[in-house]
Amino acid sequence: MDLQRRQFLHLAAGAAALPAAPQIARAQTYPSRLVHIIVPYPPGGGTDIIARLMGQWLSERLGHQFIIENRPGGNSNIATEAVVRAPPDGYTLLIVDSAPAINATYYNKLNFDFIRDIAPVAGIASQPEIMEVNPSVPVKTVPEFIAYAKTNPGKLNMASSGNGNIGHVSGELFKMMAGVNMVHVPYRGQAPAVSDLLGGQVQVCFAGIISSIEYVRAGQLRVLAVTTASRLDALPDIPSLSEFLPAYEATDWKGMFAPKNTPPEIIDKLNKEINAGLADPKLRARFAELSSPVMPGSPADFGQFIAKETEKWGKVVKFAGIKAD
Repeated sequence: MDLQRRQFLHLAAGAAALPAAPQIARAQTYPSRLVHIIVPYPPGGGTDIIARLMGQWLSERLGHQFIIENRPGGNSNIATEAVVRAPPDGYTLLIVDSAPAINATYYNKLNFDFIRDIAPVAGIASQPEIMEVNPSVPVKTVPEFIAYAKTNPGKLNMASSGNGNIGHVSGELFKMMAGVNMVHVPYRGQAPAVSDLLGGQVQVCFAGIISSIEYVRAGQLRVLAVTTASRLDALPDIPSLSEFLPAYEATDWKGMFAPKNTPPEIIDKLNKEINAGLADPKLRARFAELSSPVMPGSPADFGQFIAKETEKWGKVVKFAGIKAD
């Protein structure tokens, strides 16, 4: 385990040695004013929807407004840096997806170090992806697809919603583990990628389930597998890629972070309330509607998960030779 990863896990674990009285007092009074949750994407996307659900829950539970502030751009780096530079008082928080774990290796130089400069608060939910193909591709199973791709090296086009995003690296992980050669075709967003998949200009895509499920139900796209470690309740008849490629897993998780040195009692309070929301039947039902399994756990649990994700995607980015534009 390298030094940065150890530092990250220590931050996640909190500072138990600090005097108890000031910690208790701070936790009892927090929050005493408006809290800003920064989201790195425009309104309406999966991360934004989940952030608004959690912001409303926290507002109701803690008696002060948690408002969503959208700061898109830079593949989440603009919003992440804003939170990294914010006062560590619990009043500026970040809800982000898997992008920073990929960006840590994808970008040669950033103005911050995600592992070093931010503190994990809580995992919230994951948004699974599906491996889907245009029906013109003469395969119906993952083994058939792998055999077809090996017979036609470099002739299959793999769409994604942009270089270095979760769909791109999910596909590169598949290529790496299956030993196949496909041409990556990046788009500016999920919608145009799925549109060209429907039109047959590209043959395969690793995409969020929400963006494609209606086309799948209409028979316009064919799902070969889900990218989660096990099958999804929403698609029980669709196999997991791990059934054919053991240990394959790729999900677009969502979680909350705070600036480094945010008082651990504030982080613990937020974590407790988020976990309460993830256990609430009504809120869980909303996440289920979004096909987003919840991710309860401690800050330390989430910190360990992020460290592993950063390490995994770092290996994929290096193997594939992916570089930022």
